[in-house]
Amino acid sequence: MKNVLLTCLCLLTLTVSAQNTTLRTPRQLFPGLFEAVQMQRVFPDNKTFVDAIPRETPAVILKAYDEQRQLPGFDLNRFVLAYFRLPTSAETAYHTTISRGLRAHLDTLWTVLRRPPTDSVAPYSSLLPLPRPYVVPGGRFREVYYWDSYFTMLGLQVSHRPELIRGMVDNFAFLINRYGFIPNGNRTYYLTRSQPPFFSHMVELLAQEQGDTVLRRYHGALLREYQFWMAGADSLGVGQARRSVVRLPGGEILNRYWDQSSEPREESYQEDVLAAKRGNRPAAQFYRDVRAAAASGWDFSSRWFVPGAGLESIRTTSLVPVDLNCLLYHLETTLARSSTLRADAIAAKSFRAKAAARAKAIQQYCWNKQANWFVDYDWEKRQFSPVRTLAGVFPLESGLATATQAKRVAEGLQRDFLKPGGLVTTLATTGQQWDAPNAWAPLQWMSIQGLRRYQQQELAGTIAQRWISLNSSVFQQTGKLMEKYNVLQPSIPGGGGEYPLQDGFGWTNGVLLHLMQKYPAPVMH
Repeated sequence: MKNVLLTCLCLLTLTVSAQNTTLRTPRQLFPGLFEAVQMQRVFPDNKTFVDAIPRETPAVILKAYDEQRQLPGFDLNRFVLAYFRLPTSAETAYHTTISRGLRAHLDTLWTVLRRPPTDSVAPYSSLLPLPRPYVVPGGRFREVYYWDSYFTMLGLQVSHRPELIRGMVDNFAFLINRYGFIPNGNRTYYLTRSQPPFFSHMVELLAQEQGDTVLRRYHGALLREYQFWMAGADSLGVGQARRSVVRLPGGEILNRYWDQSSEPREESYQEDVLAAKRGNRPAAQFYRDVRAAAASGWDFSSRWFVPGAGLESIRTTSLVPVDLNCLLYHLETTLARSSTLRADAIAAKSFRAKAAARAKAIQQYCWNKQANWFVDYDWEKRQFSPVRTLAGVFPLESGLATATQAKRVAEGLQRDFLKPGGLVTTLATTGQQWDAPNAWAPLQWMSIQGLRRYQQQELAGTIAQRWISLNSSVFQQTGKLMEKYNVLQPSIPGGGGEYPLQDGFGWTNGVLLHLMQKYPAPVMH
């Protein structure tokens, strides 16, 4: 059975590779021109060019570029505008009426951020087609994003839009079936990495609306998602890693974030090239770790850095992230349930055993008794990461923590992470967007859910009310909901990162709607 599974995983990997080679990214389509546009910063945001649509074939554009760039007075900016159609965001035409209230704004945004099915896309576009309607985050994020979408779906549930939830789950199943995994987003330049695996959470959410038949319907896609994350596990020796899997000192298997490419990210090309030059590591390893951090969703945070150092020290692939492994535990337990519903007792027993083994390994390698916190594990140095982050709440949301551990984490949240606007992401202020003073909707949600699961209702309610208040206050001032917030000084916008603060914003809207339903404002008399 083991050999059969290994053969299947190898075939899956070959199939994915074969499929993905037929799709070319902007850098592959426009060599030379691509590097010139990104390094000369023709657009303030490197993502603009990779989302642009060519007006001619690559051959025609490259021939024109080779001819024209030799001429005196050649203007690269003018050339690009002549040969490419720049991306736009539909929500830029939408104007908020603050007086209508926050709930009306949220309900309207689902229409603004909704995108129709795309059975086909423009020739040489980086966009990947999807068969069902979907919701984008907003701003520069003009495509669907993997882990964002679960938190968006929470709001769609409150807004009674089960058909849109179903369509988005179908889209992710489509991506799994077509590419062998769920990419970071539906763009060709994202086909080398995934994101935090929330697909089983999405299926569970849809099952709340439509019953357990949902688990049977998506069993195949859930299994293929699992195979993607576990590919190569059986061939590892102790202390070895391959792709997303790591074999730990006791022989246990846990997972890490990974990207198949060791080149600069196309959507942040100049940033990566310049950052690689500032460090003293091989550029390929730096790029791999930067991309792996993008796969984590936490791009970027001191969580991934050598303590006290900056981005140039990033070593994401050296860490076993506690949140990733909690999500894969949820996937294993979901597969056990779906296997039971399919009357496959052998598979159900196998997945229950895998989940139990992962739970035990998370306890052993991620619970730091001295810190009273769940942390990442440095598998290369065989030690706990010294950095405490909100990723430490995931074992509570997953039900993996003991009652005592949950109590200790709750105390740490109250003492160190709770700020006037909600929970801060880390305790370090570095200028990176996934560090202090910033806070993010998905981490507020996972924290609140984890605390509620362990009967820490008062702290959960405090976090929720502070987050709702901050979101509402910013909306009253700006008419917008933001990608991230400053929870230390709520009157100051969130900052840091590689791009300006984005509004829209899918996961903020979804979490806020759900929290407003769970924690309604007190009636004033």
